[in-house]
Amino acid sequence: MKTIINFCVVVLAVSTFFSCKKSGSDPNPNPNPGPGDTTVFEPPVEPPLANSIGFFLNDWQPKTFTVPATMSASLPPVGGPIVEINPSAIITKIPRSILSNNANLWMTQIVTENSLMNDINNLHTGNLIRFPGGSISDVFFWNAQNHVNPADAPDSLVRANGTKTPAGYWYGKNSESWTLSVDNYYNLLQQTGNKGLITINYGYARYGTGTNPASSAAHLAADWVRYDNGRTKYWEIGNENYGDWEAGYRIDLSQNQDGQTEYVSGQLYGQHFKVFADSMRKAALEVGSTIYIGAVMYESAPQSWSTPTVVNWNSGLLPGAGSSPDFYVVHNYYTPYQTNASVGEILATPFSVTQTMMNYVQQQISNAGLAIKPIVLDEWNIFSQGSMQQVSNINGLHATMVLGESLKNKFGLTARWDLANNWDNGNDHGMFSQGNEPGVAKWTPRPAFYHMYYFQKMMGDRLVSSTVTGNSNIYSYASSYTSGQLGVALVNTGSSSANLQVKFKNFAAGGKAYWYTLVGSNDNGDFSRKVIVNGSGPGQVAGGPSDYANVKAYAATITNSNAVNVTVPGWGAVYIVIEKD
Repeated sequence: MKTIINFCVVVLAVSTFFSCKKSGSDPNPNPNPGPGDTTVFEPPVEPPLANSIGFFLNDWQPKTFTVPATMSASLPPVGGPIVEINPSAIITKIPRSILSNNANLWMTQIVTENSLMNDINNLHTGNLIRFPGGSISDVFFWNAQNHVNPADAPDSLVRANGTKTPAGYWYGKNSESWTLSVDNYYNLLQQTGNKGLITINYGYARYGTGTNPASSAAHLAADWVRYDNGRTKYWEIGNENYGDWEAGYRIDLSQNQDGQTEYVSGQLYGQHFKVFADSMRKAALEVGSTIYIGAVMYESAPQSWSTPTVVNWNSGLLPGAGSSPDFYVVHNYYTPYQTNASVGEILATPFSVTQTMMNYVQQQISNAGLAIKPIVLDEWNIFSQGSMQQVSNINGLHATMVLGESLKNKFGLTARWDLANNWDNGNDHGMFSQGNEPGVAKWTPRPAFYHMYYFQKMMGDRLVSSTVTGNSNIYSYASSYTSGQLGVALVNTGSSSANLQVKFKNFAAGGKAYWYTLVGSNDNGDFSRKVIVNGSGPGQVAGGPSDYANVKAYAATITNSNAVNVTVPGWGAVYIVIEKD
């Protein structure tokens, strides 16, 4: 029993949830108080800053909900399974970097593509775009003219099986139309209001033929920091360098002059990391900027088929690099490699895989006796293929769930792979069609774009507690706005529609609810390539409404301050904002 007291709650930035009221012994306030009734809301407590997020919250800003254009709708009269939201139980402030993405070097110069620039702006303003790509980063010379190699870069590289193939370098000053130059990357950021995350060529520290290849590669990286001149805060050394597909994984010992091992190891990478970091930090100091530098970790427990490099990567990297990294980088493509996975298999992965990954990485860091630092997931998507899974509404639902689970597990950043890729009969990670998809206009957004767009549009600035009982197919990600509203993303991983009771603790709903319902169509079996937003769909064989920014939200008057009933269609999502009383 609570002792009855009178109090006035004043909480900075979240005080809009509370007022001066008398508390009593009832832990569940009367949803419809009458004269003389009392209602007490527990004040929210801002949790300590999670070390796994860290400085990625430095640019956090409070959010005010702006009521969109609306059309009248009705909320279902009868509820079912319960989603309980407690805005006083704050999980974390939401870093803006959680909704980041990847550019790459084969998506063309793009900066003159007005529709694409507008869509990226709508989705990503203030977030991060990683560059120059994944494995290409380790064969990329940022300041080189097309086909002008550094003198100590060999013409061929050794692959994992020992064969040599042409190096296939990429060049930052290549102005041809099919690629993306360094300067146009900066132009992309400027046009769309985004910030940068740059992946440095680590492979050059391995395959370089000079007397000190690590020093040469670090010098090249430092020169990029100088050229950047304070525009970019976040840098990482290499991409998936534990992988036998990566340039520098195996080198030609006859061309190496500093006694490196034939195969890369985590320990060697960690030692080289410190060389890179020292050079880059000195360069940043010269131009008066602050930078943060990330190291590549392996994201999960090695398997029986893993290479020795993978097995020993983290245990070598962490002591090798010591305290030098500012953050740690992981990648994850969630579903088994190139399998024709079902809807159920795909949508089961965000919850389990994200949590397991964060727990594993933090345990590896702690086992090495090091402090937890920000952890970023700067490549993610699904590997499933064969049924156009990657370009489907199901992958859009998966995207929302990855974002929500990454917030719950307190990642500092997630960056989806990638903005544009290659059609390949629907085995295409690209968020936008690049023009070779039959019947689809160039730069048409895919379903994942729409889900991520409405996720951020209806999400507040703090993630708060949200629990689901009565339906294991429903996932809920709830947030609060500093301006007082609640924003909730509800995902239905089942094929049947679900009526839900969204109930509140420490919050009284009032005024109106606004929402967008997203669902696939009847094309392509389980993996619809379309997304229908509040009844509005695409005018072509794939994608969503072209005027998505002007699609009206459904709106309904709230009649019960303790609950709002919501219908979430099968394999669909609802993104809803609920006003406070």
